[in-house]
Order: sequence, then C-alpha cells, then structure tokens
Amino acid sequence: MPSNGDSSRNGLSAKLESLKNILSEIGSVLIAYSGGVDSTFLLKVTSEMLGNRVIAVTARSETYPAGELEEAKKNASVLGVKHIIINTNELDNESFVSNSPERCYYCKKELFSKLLTLAKQYSLNYVADGSNYDDISDFRPGMMAASEFGIRSPLKEALLTKKEIRTLSRKMNLLTWDKPSYPCLSTRFPYGTRITKANLAKVEAAEKFLASFGIKQLRVRVHGDIARIEVSREDMPALLQEAISSEIVKKFRSLGYTYITLDLQGYRMGSMNEPLRKG
Repeated sequence: MPSNGDSSRNGLSAKLESLKNILSEIGSVLIAYSGGVDSTFLLKVTSEMLGNRVIAVTARSETYPAGELEEAKKNASVLGVKHIIINTNELDNESFVSNSPERCYYCKKELFSKLLTLAKQYSLNYVADGSNYDDISDFRPGMMAASEFGIRSPLKEALLTKKEIRTLSRKMNLLTWDKPSYPCLSTRFPYGTRITKANLAKVEAAEKFLASFGIKQLRVRVHGDIARIEVSREDMPALLQEAISSEIVKKFRSLGYTYITLDLQGYRMGSMNEPLRKG
C-alpha cells in the first residue's frame, strides 16, 4: 500500500504531466512574465515543451518595481527564452487610478489587449498567464479580464497550487522556488486611495529599505501618513531592536510617513481585501 508521501508524489507527477499535455495542445504561446515563482516555472516547462514557440513578455510601469524587472530579464536569459519588455500606462486610466476594488481588472485589460496584439504579430496561438489553482479562492478581478480576453492559465488548468509549484521549481533548480510573492505596488493602498506615481515610488523605496535588513516576505501598507509594516512573526523581533527600528523610523519619515507601525497580525496575502470580506 503506498504511503501518503508516495501518493503525494504521484499526484504531483500527474499534475505535471497534465500541464505538459495542456502546453502541447496550446502549441505556441506568449507568456505574461512577471519573473515570479509561478510565471518562471511556467516559462521553464513551456520552453522545454515548445522550444522557440514561446515568447515571454514583461510589462514595465510605475506599479512594477525596478528590481523585479531586472530579475525577470535575468531569469528569461538563463532559460534561453526570447524576452520582450513593453510599457503599460495604467496611471493614465482614471478607472485604475481611482483604485476601486476592480482596479486590477482595468490594469489587466490594458495588458492583455497589448499581449494579444503581440501574439498575433508573432503568429502565436495563445497568450497565457501564471495564475495557479489557489488564485481561484482569492478576490482577483484580473481573472475576469483574463476570461474576457481568452487568456489561458495552464497552471490553474492543471490544478497546480502555489506550494506544488514551489516544490517542482526546487526540483528543477529554479532560483525562484523560494522567492516571496511580490505583486503590483498598487496593492499597498486601501481601495479608494488614489494611485499616484509619487506614492508608488515612496512605498517601493520603503520596502527596498526593509529588505536591506535581510527580510524576504514583507509589505508596507499605506494608510494616509501611516506606514503599516507586515512581516512574518519570526522577523518581528529583529525590527524591534532599537538600532534597527530607529533606522526604519528615520528612513520612513524621510519618505513622508508620520507614523510607522508594525502589524501584530504579521504578513498575510491580500490584507487590503479584508474589509471586502467583512462585507
């Protein structure tokens, strides 16, 4: 009788095989590539399956940290995949800037429109993103845009979860296997707070400074002049050391924040969606 470990491995192998079958059916594809865990894993498997019939495209804008763009370039180069950088202008769209709960929909709508045009230009059958099976349970208006534009989500179609993708990425020696998630910077602001270039630059600088202390999984959530820091409970003691906390306060105040707080609930994905769940 197989052990639970054997069953788990067999299930993971079956999902990987399912993913390969999906990619084989797709035939050729343009991948919306952020450089994160999911899209890097998808790009790796797709490049092995489809060779030069895959192109990675990364969107550059004020909502996407510069460091993430450099990592995306490096990863695509290591995988030997043609990589294209395009510019998106979501800050020119009032529907995005006003920051309603549907903000992500408007961003993805512009992105997918441009990606479909590129896919047609390169005679590729589909556009795909790195959405995984876990994403179904979260509030993600961008998935509605993906559905409207006929975007494929092979990882989700293969029922692969984030944890499983990390496990497979590690087996494939992908450097991103333990990379923290790092979504669009606009997720740092409460719905209804306008998204501006200046505010995005401030929060990017704040998170970059926190990361310099060796903290990987973090968020700086902004509520007016309050910076609410989310880190894992394990990282909290380090930030509370007087020497470090003093540096953080000094830096954050130089960025324009008046109050600098540490969220005792710790880091959690999508905490800005919590008021929506209460409703």
